[in-house]
Amino acid sequence: MASSDARPMSATSLADVVEVLAGHRLAVLTGAGVSTDSGIPDYRGPDSPPRTPMTFQQFVGDAAFRRHYWARNHVGWRHVHRTVPNAGHRALAALEQRGVVTGVITQNVDLLHEAAGSRTVVDLHGRYDRVLCLQCGRVMPRSELAERLDALNPGFVEQVQQVGDVEIAPDADAVIEQTAHFVVADCAVCGGMLKPDIVYFGETVPRERVERAFALVDAADALLVAGSSLSVQSGLRFVRHAAQRGLPIVVVNRGATRGDRYAAVTLDAGTSETLSDLAQTLPTPPHAAAPHGPLTT
Repeated sequence: MASSDARPMSATSLADVVEVLAGHRLAVLTGAGVSTDSGIPDYRGPDSPPRTPMTFQQFVGDAAFRRHYWARNHVGWRHVHRTVPNAGHRALAALEQRGVVTGVITQNVDLLHEAAGSRTVVDLHGRYDRVLCLQCGRVMPRSELAERLDALNPGFVEQVQQVGDVEIAPDADAVIEQTAHFVVADCAVCGGMLKPDIVYFGETVPRERVERAFALVDAADALLVAGSSLSVQSGLRFVRHAAQRGLPIVVVNRGATRGDRYAAVTLDAGTSETLSDLAQTLPTPPHAAAPHGPLTT
């Protein structure tokens, strides 16, 4: 067991990682670093500019914040919709197909794991392609809301793109300065407040989703963390849980993470190349089972 006081072994080669993971069925926890090679920047990567994400309290409590968010999101979500899986996403899907990976818990909302072919995915922080009403609970496709926002704000996206005032962010967001005149849409059924189906800072991950993620860890022999700094408790708790169960833990990330002290091995490397190499190197565990139905949220 990797105790909380243990000092992780920094891997100098892929062989160190393979030595820990070979023969095990893996639960995988991914963060924004897995999607950077698909063109979605990371909030906390070593080269990332400082950002201040909007909190849940700001969104629900201040109409100006809410208008600003929807204006940014209206531009940013289109970029995420056009992104495609990279080699790291595809490698995890291939590892699942062989029974090496039992499932993925992702902190990302971009759905790139599903697009790559992963079947067992827990979208811990939600998904960018859905919107929900906080009053009546209706869930709608984000594309449906986009049509309404286009009608309410004709020419807004084109105007913003002409001045170049756009910065894509990991939550299908974008930074835009001129949002004062943006018109926000309410629920077409009850008139309630609409919110992206994304867990904001200051908001709690739904309990059922957390329980399914814990179940994935419990069903595995080891935990692989890829592309996450583990800065927030919503992801770090699964590393702690795996450590308490005595599971071997490997962390692959650019830079240090809050979970390093729980790891048997840490590797400071990119996820696309590392996961691709693991897909070629890790043997199929003798007790691997065929993939089951999806756990996707």
